Amino acid sequence: MQFSGLPRVRLADLPTPLDELSRLSKVLKGPRLFIKRDDNTGLAFGGNKVRKLEYLLGEALEQGADTIITAGALQSNHARQTTAAANKLGLKTILVLRGAPPSSNWKANLLLDSLLGADVRFVPDDPHIKIDDVLYDISLEVEGKGGIPYVIPVGGSVPTGSIGYVAAVMEILEQIYQKGIGIDYIVSATSSGGTQTGLILGAVATNSNVRVIGISVSRPKEVLAPRIVRLANETAQKIGIDVKITLSDVRIYDEYIGPGYAVPTRECINAIRLLAREEGILLDPVYTGKAMAGLIDLVRVGAFREDESVLFIHTGGTPALFADEGIFQASG
Repeated sequence: MQFSGLPRVRLADLPTPLDELSRLSKVLKGPRLFIKRDDNTGLAFGGNKVRKLEYLLGEALEQGADTIITAGALQSNHARQTTAAANKLGLKTILVLRGAPPSSNWKANLLLDSLLGADVRFVPDDPHIKIDDVLYDISLEVEGKGGIPYVIPVGGSVPTGSIGYVAAVMEILEQIYQKGIGIDYIVSATSSGGTQTGLILGAVATNSNVRVIGISVSRPKEVLAPRIVRLANETAQKIGIDVKITLSDVRIYDEYIGPGYAVPTRECINAIRLLAREEGILLDPVYTGKAMAGLIDLVRVGAFREDESVLFIHTGGTPALFADEGIFQASG
């Protein structure tokens, strides 16, 4: 795979830890469970997006960009990490966030966006407003002022960004070899699809026989799976991997979304509590909490054998715990 020839900036603290969840495994009476701590990538509370940003911002610098433009939800982890990474490289950041600006104090990721100095712009959470069009208009604005923009779509889920998790698979395989363990499944939250894309492509390209499972936190699998197939094949072409990803390679569970994106379910809150109290690890209520709720349910319904091993990817997002602390108090 042609990683060495791609522009990249080192932003993440790698490799991130790969630890066993022995107490959780015992409670669930299921397979051997492990966790990949990509919440520990460093840079403004860390998270999975830093892996993608190493390649995205490497490309931005190669193109001479001085302003990074990206988008996300009000509590976007991607927006926070993008701003922090851009700061480290001396670049400006413009964030386009869906939703109304808070009427009172900014909390959690929004507070961090402000602290980091991002130019935050809000657009209504209206499906008729195409974020890509908004990003394009802002890029023209930047060019009109003599700047050089680099646009990153929502979540960094483009071929350049997905390379970060192809590389992460190599890191995981090296770690499990060193530890003398085997992994049968990798489970992660999936939304814009870039992380799952990289994991699938990395697993297939290395002939590892590891099966990748995505727990959707936003989109139905009928929408997300074809998107991942397309993105995976575009990424494979970009890095010179002679493989073809098909729908049969993409496994997604969308039963754990609940009422909608960023709306925590009771199972999500219970999963956050369980991991905190059994393993001392904090998840978030948007991505990893729902993904862990899905993993817990899959264990309980017998989706994995007791002699198998499952690796959960902690993609970060813990600042979102402080966006609405009342959800934990209300649920007891």
